[in-house]
Amino acid sequence: MGATAISITHDIKSAKTIADRIAMLYGGKIIWTGTSKDLLKSDNPYVSQFVHGKTSGPIRLEGVKSKG
Repeated sequence: MGATAISITHDIKSAKTIADRIAMLYGGKIIWTGTSKDLLKSDNPYVSQFVHGKTSGPIRLEGVKSKG
């Protein structure tokens, strides 16, 4: 059809289902673009941490108080 649509989500499964290409943003800037297959193989530390659900890496939570 030649149409372009932008969908914003944190759900990787949904993004892979509806998109031919995916862009990942961090700090308000695009830090990575590619196909869903490329996303899983990315060596970008931000992308890898997000995609693989790692707790250690460059992405940090701010403003979250620990229980206790």
